Order: sequence, then structure tokens, then C-alpha cells
Amino acid sequence: MLGAWRHLLYGTIRLSSSVPLHGMLSLNLMASEEELKAEIARLRAENEALQKPARGQMSLKVSEKGALSVYGLGRFPVTLYREQWEKLLGMADEIRAFIQENDRMLKKKE
Repeated sequence: MLGAWRHLLYGTIRLSSSVPLHGMLSLNLMASEEELKAEIARLRAENEALQKPARGQMSLKVSEKGALSVYGLGRFPVTLYREQWEKLLGMADEIRAFIQENDRMLKKKE
């Protein structure tokens, strides 16, 4: 099977010597099966790392039921439907004022 991939990957590629090959396998016709497997493993690991947000970074997703989930605030996502988010965002100034008024009683998670 890898022989077919090798043909597809290397058999029809024509590059001039001025084209840089940053982070790629060297394009020779004798790429070994081990080199191809290593490159596939490297690309899979890179792809997985790119799909996961960095620790502490927030991200947004649409849930299976069509709600908006915010990830990265705590252990579990905060999930609300669109109307709920709109109501909550409409109260943003009130929430900020409440936080300032009750600053001494509110705990800060660090």
C-alpha cells in the first residue's frame, strides 16, 4: 500500500531546485517506508496539537443541540442557548457594577 502512496507522493512531483522544502521529507524517489510512517506520525501529532486550544485559552463551540458553549473558564464548559447569551450580554454593565459593589465578598480564583 505504501508503494502506491510513494508513487502518488513522489512519482509526479516536479520541483525546481530553488523551491524550499521546510519541514518536509526530502523528495527523493527512495523514501523508505519507515520515513513515510514517521512523517505520517509527525503530521498526526501536529494536527492534534493544533486542534486543541492552549491551556487557559478560551474557545467557542456550537453544541449538538445548537447551544453556544464557552470552554476554558473552568473544568466544564458554560453552555447557554442564543437567547440566554443575548440576555446575559445585555446585562454586561449591570454585572460589572455588581462585581465592583460586591468586590470584598466575591472570591477570586487564581
